[in-house]
Amino acid sequence: MAKLAQSITLSPSRDIPFDKLVLSQSNVRRIKAGVSVEELAEDVARRGLLQGLNVRPVLDADGVETGTFEIPAGGRRFQALSLLVKQKRLAKTAPIPCIVRDAASEILAEDDSLAENMQRVALHPLDQFRAFQALREKGQGEEAIAAAFFVTPQIVKQRLKLTTVAPALLDVYAEDGMTLEQLMAFTVKPDHARQEQVWDAVKNSWNKEPYAIRRMLTETSVRASDRRAVFVGVDAYEAAGGVVLRDLFQGDDGGWLEDPALLDRLVSEKLQAEAEALTSEGWKWIEVATDLPYGYSHGLRRLAGDPAPMTDEESAAHATLLAEYRALEEEYSGEDEYPEEIDARLGQLEMAMEALEQRPLIYDQAEVARAGVFVSLDRDGSLAVYRGYVRPEDEPREETAVQDGDGADAMGQGGDVGVSSWKPSATSAGGTVITSGGQPIGADLSDEDDDGALKPLPERLVMELTAHRTLALREAIGRSPDVALTLLLLKLVTDTFRTSSATGSCLEASVRHVYMSAQAPDLKDSVVAKLVDERHAAWEADLPLGDDAALWDYLTVLDQGSRLALLAHCLSFGINALHEKVNPYGAGISASGLTRRLVHADLVARAVDLDMVEAGWEPTVDGYLNRVPKARILEAVREAKGEGTAQLLDHLKKGEMATEAERLLKGSGWLPEVLRRADLAAGDGEPIVEGQGEDAGEPEDVDLPAFLTADLPNGDASMMAAE
Repeated sequence: MAKLAQSITLSPSRDIPFDKLVLSQSNVRRIKAGVSVEELAEDVARRGLLQGLNVRPVLDADGVETGTFEIPAGGRRFQALSLLVKQKRLAKTAPIPCIVRDAASEILAEDDSLAENMQRVALHPLDQFRAFQALREKGQGEEAIAAAFFVTPQIVKQRLKLTTVAPALLDVYAEDGMTLEQLMAFTVKPDHARQEQVWDAVKNSWNKEPYAIRRMLTETSVRASDRRAVFVGVDAYEAAGGVVLRDLFQGDDGGWLEDPALLDRLVSEKLQAEAEALTSEGWKWIEVATDLPYGYSHGLRRLAGDPAPMTDEESAAHATLLAEYRALEEEYSGEDEYPEEIDARLGQLEMAMEALEQRPLIYDQAEVARAGVFVSLDRDGSLAVYRGYVRPEDEPREETAVQDGDGADAMGQGGDVGVSSWKPSATSAGGTVITSGGQPIGADLSDEDDDGALKPLPERLVMELTAHRTLALREAIGRSPDVALTLLLLKLVTDTFRTSSATGSCLEASVRHVYMSAQAPDLKDSVVAKLVDERHAAWEADLPLGDDAALWDYLTVLDQGSRLALLAHCLSFGINALHEKVNPYGAGISASGLTRRLVHADLVARAVDLDMVEAGWEPTVDGYLNRVPKARILEAVREAKGEGTAQLLDHLKKGEMATEAERLLKGSGWLPEVLRRADLAAGDGEPIVEGQGEDAGEPEDVDLPAFLTADLPNGDASMMAAE
């Protein structure tokens, strides 16, 4: 016999006056979460109750219904209704739809309360996004949707944006194949095909974080914080038809510009307009570049301009600002720190005064006519204008007037010196030349038809022809030692004495000035530094450094001794006997290279009979003693003055020990190992210094300070040390 299906009895529903309802202590919800009661009340007022309250009759002591009903499930809805009653938007006796549970039911009130809250399944976020989309498609605006669901319009925009992701990716998200954060990252770029490409690339990768997805989607775009975008302005870019991608879910620095080519064109046009505005100043040339290379001004002379004077109004404004600044400083001079508002005001005054003090430079107009300007972008996207650079070919040249007759006389043997031969070029006289990448802006660089005019040789052919000449010159120089020495001297003098040489040379030999990055403060004032400077200044006064031809003539007539002396001076600037930190990864000097350098330096030191004591080095407190441990100080005194003298310093603090050691070592000729020459060391490896010998273990009769002898009987320091 078939078993009958169990019948389900539903609790009856009825309308109960609001004033007959009370909250139940059996409600399991204790912690506030989700939508606030105020927002829920507004929603109930707008659309009414979507779900009735679950109630049970309240019984008296005898088990008789009292006419009042408690609410174990639906407490928040009841609180929302209570708020509406309190606001007099709902009558106290208004009928409230309720599901009435039998008071004798075996199901506990707590059971009902728990089941109502646990059996509900939260809406999948994608369903929520699509529901918002459906509301908008049916004519509801974002503001209205936001008001209806008590969220901000920004949240509505974000959730609507998520529905614009490729449908295939939405399906992946619906099946929990990607996280909400990953889905949010795909909203950056609306191109569905590109979204799917990126997902295919990252879905099996270890790196599929949202930031990686955003980076891949925007890799061909330019951030709005890029200096080019800042310079042009996003509004101007969009006005020109450019598209900006924006991220609604996190800070994006203004978004990404989708059309880099358009942005670069706008940058170029704006820079050119800025350059054209500068032509009225009379410069010979203006070079425009978005990025100026490192060393762009190498070999160019910078004009020294004079700051423009302040106008009467600017001077008065500066005086007023300065007076206020000094008054505030004086008023708060006795306090440890300025109040916050005073500190801010002082900062404002400093900025205002600095703006007035930054004066534009005024240049000599004769110099302006041969100089130029670089126009570029600064790192923050502002316009950068660098005025007053003179190219070597535009420098004025002092030439000898060419006279009729003997050409030798015309080349400087009796001829009069003429005025500067420099004249403004045709382009300079006719207006400023604006270039970009070395080419005039707007010039047509396409090949012209062959019109019979004589054109320059092809560059490849010139390279091949000059290769022949180079080899021939090598053979000739190889059999001409005198010319070779002159050529070497010309190149070395150029390297040594010209601080900004823009001219090349046919000789690939050079002296690279070795900069000593680690140096003691007293190095520049040392005896040897003064000797080098004096010798350099003496040669510089004699050499005709302005003209290579004149310099060649000068070098050829020098006597052999002077030529060698000049050669030695120039080569000296390339000496590098520095100890440097070894880099095991290839950059910089290797350990073996450093060893070879120092051994090589010691060979040179022997050859020139170098003596660092005669060169003026002494162990001072600041230069050596205070920078080494106490054991090193005692070792120095021991080597120079003997063991006994070293023992007299052993108990001192380091500062006192260093001071006394400096006094004791003065004139002793002691040197640290790194300054010693190996060929002058004793057989045991120790240097020969004053105080060593048969009695080196005994202290010398030295003049000790009072604090070393005060506690000794009769002041007999040497006796105490001997004991």
